Amino acid sequence: MRSVRIGVDTGGTFTDVVAVDEKSGEVVTTKTPSTPANPADGFIAGIGKLGALDVSAVVHGTTVATNQLLEDRISDLGFITTEGFESILEIARQSVPDGYGNSYFWVKPPRIVPVHRVRTVGGRLDHLGAEVRPFDEEQAAEAARWFRAKGVSAIGVCFLHSYANPEHERRMREVLAREHPAATVSLSSDVLREYREYERSVTTLVDAAVKPTMRRYIANLSERLGMPFSVMKSNGGILSAREVVNQPISTVLSGPAAGALGAALIASTAGHPSVITLDGGGTSTDVAVVVDGEPSTTTEGSIGRYPCKIPMIDIVTVGAGGGSVAWISPEGTLKVGPRSAGADPGPLCYGRGGTEVTVTDAHVYLGRIPPHLLGGEIPLDVGAAAAGVQALAGRLGLSPERTATGILEISAFNQSNAIRQITVRRGLDVRDFPLVAFGGSGPLLACRLIDILGLPSVIVPPGPGNVSAFGLLTVDVKNDYVRTYVTRSLDPRTAARVFGELESAAAQALDREGFDEPVYARTCDLRYYGQAYEVRVPAPAGAIDEEWRAEVLDRFHTAHEKLYGYAYRDDPRHAVEWVNLRVSGIGPITRPAIRPLPPGKAPVPPGHRRVHFERPEETPIHQRTDLAPGTVVTGPAVIEEYGSTIPVHPGFTATVDDFGNLEVRR
Repeated sequence: MRSVRIGVDTGGTFTDVVAVDEKSGEVVTTKTPSTPANPADGFIAGIGKLGALDVSAVVHGTTVATNQLLEDRISDLGFITTEGFESILEIARQSVPDGYGNSYFWVKPPRIVPVHRVRTVGGRLDHLGAEVRPFDEEQAAEAARWFRAKGVSAIGVCFLHSYANPEHERRMREVLAREHPAATVSLSSDVLREYREYERSVTTLVDAAVKPTMRRYIANLSERLGMPFSVMKSNGGILSAREVVNQPISTVLSGPAAGALGAALIASTAGHPSVITLDGGGTSTDVAVVVDGEPSTTTEGSIGRYPCKIPMIDIVTVGAGGGSVAWISPEGTLKVGPRSAGADPGPLCYGRGGTEVTVTDAHVYLGRIPPHLLGGEIPLDVGAAAAGVQALAGRLGLSPERTATGILEISAFNQSNAIRQITVRRGLDVRDFPLVAFGGSGPLLACRLIDILGLPSVIVPPGPGNVSAFGLLTVDVKNDYVRTYVTRSLDPRTAARVFGELESAAAQALDREGFDEPVYARTCDLRYYGQAYEVRVPAPAGAIDEEWRAEVLDRFHTAHEKLYGYAYRDDPRHAVEWVNLRVSGIGPITRPAIRPLPPGKAPVPPGHRRVHFERPEETPIHQRTDLAPGTVVTGPAVIEEYGSTIPVHPGFTATVDDFGNLEVRR
């Protein structure tokens, strides 16, 4: 029996499964419909489709925490903070969505914890962690008993300056354990030991909110799977399920992170180290930028309306997937998304009771995808899609073909806006980057994105619908640690002490995961004195001395100039301020090898189907498994495979490279 490692990515519409044979490197893929009511059902069903295997490891990309936040399913959450700071969530930040021109009309959304479920405790630390007023044990006990009486069992604790000294928060946890033992508690000094009280508070509360849900899900899955498994984290690493239940906020971008990493490895192997990745699913599209083989990361992300300052791969998500619903606004204009038909009931063509036209229905009507999915496992109701498009066209006063084409055009522009947000807004020229399109719906609009954005090409990996699941098998175990230390004159001895403490914490966590030779990656957040936000730069390994300090400063000046167009490298009037010191503890794994395809496959004549591009015509339909390296498919054509389809528009070509990737160009 073969020994395999399995990656399972649970999406909004499908659950994707990839198994890699540890000896031969052979990759087997499959998909099964997701089960939103209980995602564990789809997970177990997907693994079951692989048959009897000797499974050595399972890695899971989950959207359980993400969906809870996006759907605002947060209730019975409490907040304990420092006396006098009970309004920290209400005050928040002065920023207004869409700029200050919107400030007359914008209404603050409800806080993650309403005012009446906030309790304060006396005691005070200064910004260096020294105790100004002692912790008020009696007031802490009163707060704990109040939450117990109200039945609030998920509680976040964030005291002022606890990033510098966690002692008061730890004492609060002891009080809660004694007075309210049923409570699930998150401490800001455990979740995010970094300054900025509002962001630290919300990040801690998000962790507390998703912790009960994740613990139930992981426990259910562990029982049904019957073996240990790991979970993908937002930072591009994995962690064992037994550890991840203690830091569930780290999974909020679990699936999209795996897709970006898998696409980065595939593209780098094919000679494209810097690319844009586009993961098109049934509900949404996730885009990221990869530079020199590494996806960009950030701590300024958010999930829904909640800022989450945990390290995560820098991903922009837009509601433009295959299930995105086409609708008519009150002004009479056609809109697409962000609402999705999801997996249940799904698009009209699924025949499961869907009542609204989706992007998938438009593709079906135009003949650009076959009348079935997953190689025939899921037949599609072409008539239902046609009836829906025709009814929508009648309301718009357009032909059905123009209506369907318009739906796809709006979806393409929604995706292109997300790509501009991740590139142009960050000082990158989108025309310098090939696009790696994957996911079930990712390759469908490849040709339109080339035209809209001026992309050099679009690369479609083999098995694009399973790239996220494949990505789960390419990532290391990774934990991130941070310490705020604000100073304009960093003493190398102090830096060495702080980095030593962070690396020690990382080593302990990796030791529990079975790694005795971890790798440490250091980074520092710096800014010019007087600035409000920082620039993160990598810091060298090895001894921390004056030479090390000078190297980090030089990297900061270079990075600042690249981002903002100026730097004060040789201007002593502008001091540099050190803000955060960070360590990532990495437990390396052996990645699956991506091998070239064997040459010499005899060409197979394509089939034909009526497809509408610029006009309806009989169009060659190629099966991707029949295309050998070096094959050039000239549009108009459609290339089909299990899990996805690539329409090649007139005026475009798709070339198969040595690794089986399709490179689409105008």
